[in-house]
Formats: sequence, structure tokens, C-alpha cells
Amino acid sequence: MTQQPPNYQPQSRSRSRSQPQSPSLVRRARPQDLERLVELIHEHVAYEKSAPRPPGLADRLGPQLFGPESGAESGTGAATGAESGRPGLWVLVAEDPDGEVAGYAACSAEFSFWDARHYLHMDCLYLADGARGHGLGAALMDAVTELARELGMDEVQWQTPEWNEGAIRFYDRLGAAGKPKRRYSLDLDLDLTPDR
Repeated sequence: MTQQPPNYQPQSRSRSRSQPQSPSLVRRARPQDLERLVELIHEHVAYEKSAPRPPGLADRLGPQLFGPESGAESGTGAATGAESGRPGLWVLVAEDPDGEVAGYAACSAEFSFWDARHYLHMDCLYLADGARGHGLGAALMDAVTELARELGMDEVQWQTPEWNEGAIRFYDRLGAAGKPKRRYSLDLDLDLTPDR
């Protein structure tokens, strides 16, 4: 989509699929959240048993989220393809009752060639270990789906590791439909010359 997204500041709502046990807030990430976001990303990487991220993650992530091309200065908190030449990027954070950032959902606008329409791709949803089971995940998912609607999109897509049974049960409870596929990644720094 090329339209400017609204200044979206979702709040936890009473219609949440699973009611939080205590008040929480879901909102757009702010520059002062960057350090905590990077901590959560490293926790998420370890949780998913992935390779550690290269040093300098905050230096690379900060400009994407909060730099001049991010749309943050215009109050939108995300760039759209029309303004930056890149897909829109949105990060929502969930605060625990003490006001600490306890989790995040990172989303970007994607285009489905088969369906000839845009959808919201949720790249990550993560809650710190002690924040799980208190309704914050449902509050984040409510905010993600509301963001998609605000952007004029009628679908959210994401993936989770096959071994992450807790996440699979959570997404199943939300009514999401699993689509079996294998995800691939190609490191472009590799020499792609076939071995002979």
C-alpha cells in the first residue's frame, strides 16, 4: 500500500481474545525502547536456538525504526514504500503492569503476487519468559490485526518454528490457520559456485 498509515497507538482492549490478568499497554516502539528491544531480540534468538546476531544490531535497527526515512518524524512510526522505497515497518511493544517493555511484535507490509494484494507480515512476536501467560501475547495480536485493518489489509501472515508447541497452541486458540511450508534463507555472502 502506498497510503500513509495512521498514527496508530493501540491500547489493550476488553475484547482481547484472552483477558490479561493485570492492566497492560500495547503501543508503538519509541527510540527510548531500542536498548530493551535489542535485549529482547537476543533473548528471542536464543529461545529459537538461532545463531547469535552480529554485533551492532542497535546501530542497524535504530535508523530503520526511528531514522528520518522511518516515518517516525511524521508521527506514523513507519515508512511506507512510497516514501522510502522500502516496505513499511512497524514495531509494537507490550508493557507489563510496571511499565516495562516485556515483548514486541515486528511487522512489515508485504505483497502477495498470487493474490495481487498487500498483507501484513508479522516477522516476530516475542514475550520475555516471565511475561508469558498473562494475556500480553493476545493483546499484541489484537494490536497487530488492528494495525492491518487500519492499513486496509485483510490478512496477517507469520511463521513459527515447528518445535514451538506453545506458540502453535496459542495461534491455534486465536483461530489462525497453519500453512505447512519450509522456510529457506540464502546468505548472499556465500560463494554460489557449485562444487565440482
